[in-house]
Amino acid sequence: MKVCVTEKPSVARDIAAIVGATTRREGYFEGTGYQVTWTFGHLCTLKEPGDYTELWRRWSLSALPMIPARFGIKLIDDEGYKKQFHVIETLIAGADEVINCGDAGQEGELIQRWVYQKARCGKPVKRLWISSLTDESIREGFEHLRPAADFDNLYFAGLSRAIGDWLLGMNATRLYSQKYGQSRNVLSIGRVQTPTLALIVNRQREIENFVPEDYWEIKTLYKGATFNSVKGRYKSEEEAGTVIARIKES
Repeated sequence: MKVCVTEKPSVARDIAAIVGATTRREGYFEGTGYQVTWTFGHLCTLKEPGDYTELWRRWSLSALPMIPARFGIKLIDDEGYKKQFHVIETLIAGADEVINCGDAGQEGELIQRWVYQKARCGKPVKRLWISSLTDESIREGFEHLRPAADFDNLYFAGLSRAIGDWLLGMNATRLYSQKYGQSRNVLSIGRVQTPTLALIVNRQREIENFVPEDYWEIKTLYKGATFNSVKGRYKSEEEAGTVIARIKES
């Protein structure tokens, strides 16, 4: 039996229709030697600080920095996620081969690898690598399945990013919250959210500090169409007039 694991139910339906897995089961499709199941995006995540040691459960500056000797993963604490993971785990245990049908990208690879690790997958794994979900693309992808090892570096890149996010987010959030948070407010710090917030703040400051200024533009009307000078705006009427004079002389 070949077990295909997709990133979401809608993709599982598309793939199941192509491989002939037309019988609907609880959490998967089955037929013609295939079982097609799915995740809901991330089913697993890196462990929380308190999962490593009791010392990290309490927010304290003395406990920083928090750097686990070895990072671990866990199932997301959601009953629906746990139920679906049990389906995947059971199918993998009875499989002859697993086909990674996750999204073709760094995050898609990470999502799948964590699920296989948590399910203790020891079966051969192949990779479906497609950029669209047309019938033709899916069929071609299954005709050219690739070894999972071809994408090890993609997984390592995703894992490194996730660990980097954890180290920055967990440590910086606790540091800033403890030092600068008022009334026990959490100051959330992150690799993406913090610079994004800074862009928004800087833009808002530009808007608040904006001082309107008069400017002049050079335009001409030709056969009913208005054309603007490529120079753009001029700070004074004299400057614009000088340019117009040069144009008339040429």
